[in-house]
Amino acid sequence: MANGERTVAFGQSGALSVLDRLGTWLSAHKLETLVGPVDGKRVGDFGAGYEARTARRLVGRAAEIVIVDLALAEDLLGLPGVRAIEGRLPAAMAEIADASIDVALAVSVLEHLDEPDAMLSELHRVLAPGGVLFVNVPSWAGKRFLEFSAFRLGLSPAVEMDDHKTYYDPRDLWPMLVRAGFVPHNVRCRRHKFGLNTYALCRVGTS
Repeated sequence: MANGERTVAFGQSGALSVLDRLGTWLSAHKLETLVGPVDGKRVGDFGAGYEARTARRLVGRAAEIVIVDLALAEDLLGLPGVRAIEGRLPAAMAEIADASIDVALAVSVLEHLDEPDAMLSELHRVLAPGGVLFVNVPSWAGKRFLEFSAFRLGLSPAVEMDDHKTYYDPRDLWPMLVRAGFVPHNVRCRRHKFGLNTYALCRVGTS
């Protein structure tokens, strides 16, 4: 990272660790459980990672997939129904039209951003009426586990931990979602992954 700014996407500099692969799988499983089928829907994966592993699973099912990150694998450009946008969040969101996404994903993204509130406002903007946002972030309890794994055991990339700007318990994330425009009764925000992460499921009203 130059001058404190991230310069590579997650997974761009090498293979994922066992813990990272497990975390990705658990988040994808939670997504399918909470959001339900994405067949025929317009999906946006924001901070998708270099390989956009979650988005790849949805090719052929979603009507359209928009993936955004600092850098993306070249083969993603040729996948059917995939629109790849390289850029820094939240600025890169300017390329996405209002109310054009049915399912928005922000998995392990907010903790890396200098402007998480602006990112959540952008996510609310691009969601269509009836659309849903799934957010996953590390909790404050997860901070200790992640740093022990990275700095003491070497099981996670230390550079990822050093790029974290903050951590989120439900009481931290919930008011941010409300400020972004989500109505409180449409926001579900809870801990999961043994309390090491916080997730939120937010729906946009149809009226």
